Amino acid sequence: MQTNEKIEGVEDWLISLALGTPTMATMFEGLCQRLCQMGIPVDRALLAWATLHPLIETESVFWRPETPVEHEKFRHEQEETEAWLKSPMRRVWRNGERQFRRQLDRSAPDSEFPLLAELKGQGFADYLVLSTPFELPSVEENHGNTGVLVSWATRRPGGFTDADISAIGYLQKRLALAVRANVQAQITRTVAETYLGRWAGTQVLNGQIRHGDGQSIEAVIFYCDMRESTAHAEKLGPDRYLRLLNRYFDATAGAVEAQGGEILDFIGDAVLGIFPIAAEGLQPAAARALAAARMSAARLRALDVADLLEGTAPLKAGIALSVGRVMFGNIGIANRLTFSVIGQTVHAAARMEALTKDLRQHVLLTEDIAGYAGRDAEPVGDFHLAGFRDPRPLFALRLA
Repeated sequence: MQTNEKIEGVEDWLISLALGTPTMATMFEGLCQRLCQMGIPVDRALLAWATLHPLIETESVFWRPETPVEHEKFRHEQEETEAWLKSPMRRVWRNGERQFRRQLDRSAPDSEFPLLAELKGQGFADYLVLSTPFELPSVEENHGNTGVLVSWATRRPGGFTDADISAIGYLQKRLALAVRANVQAQITRTVAETYLGRWAGTQVLNGQIRHGDGQSIEAVIFYCDMRESTAHAEKLGPDRYLRLLNRYFDATAGAVEAQGGEILDFIGDAVLGIFPIAAEGLQPAAARALAAARMSAARLRALDVADLLEGTAPLKAGIALSVGRVMFGNIGIANRLTFSVIGQTVHAAARMEALTKDLRQHVLLTEDIAGYAGRDAEPVGDFHLAGFRDPRPLFALRLA
């Protein structure tokens, strides 16, 4: 029999977790272990929750005694499995129920839920699902269902007692508080990193939120712009053009991220990326930027847009790489800011990209970057870039 003192001890522990940032797996494993220490015979437990993330819809943590906890993430595009479609937890989630219980050693399992027959065959005597709702943003597919959903199962003959269920329900509400704090922190970071980028999002969450906050850094700038975008937009209309644009961004901005760069902005159909120069110097950043340019060009050549554009010609874009000192920080007005880079290095990349069409080149480089491209950098001449006093030597990147 669990005492009030034991319950209060676990409650205090859960409240302390809500004030920190433990992982969900650590938190749930700790609760399950403490319930067992209190004499509540939990032999299997599954915690599930919805989140707000561009890739992930829901997550779960699965616990069993003497077995490492399993943390699983489910992507938006994943199809619902047969096991989930016929699970008691889905029924509770979809119907907005608060509790589902089946005492497996007292009656035959519902044929509606194959999991119950499976659990009975494994010697489980009682199965309980409790829902603890709370309000947090989530994707539309969750039908407004947010909170935690937990299944508890035991092998003890006779199952859970009323006191067990009362204690589990009481502590699950406290668990939900800790989960909510954890998920809220995850959502905050996800939104910051999704709309600002990983590095910029981290700077903002670390306190750089005032107008003018920022720092001067050395970096390689990646600037890419789609060719014939106006004609594509007029021909396709908003919905189909958006589909084309997202495929184009997957190919180009996706390459920047794949090579360790950061996307700072989408300017219409242009991509502004950055490869900061760390303590090791220019060479690694230049190598990553050159790899991103090559990857972008290769992905664009391979991109299948036949369902949107007539013919088989690949989608085209101009890419420019420049290097130098930039100001990286908050720009805008006091109550409407964006975290981006400004400076002549950025202007140079934009001016160079505009020249790619006239020079019939896919990728243009400044002299500093060309030095790291070796024989793949071909000089194309000296050019006056708008806003710059002296002409600059430019190089084309030879692509495979």
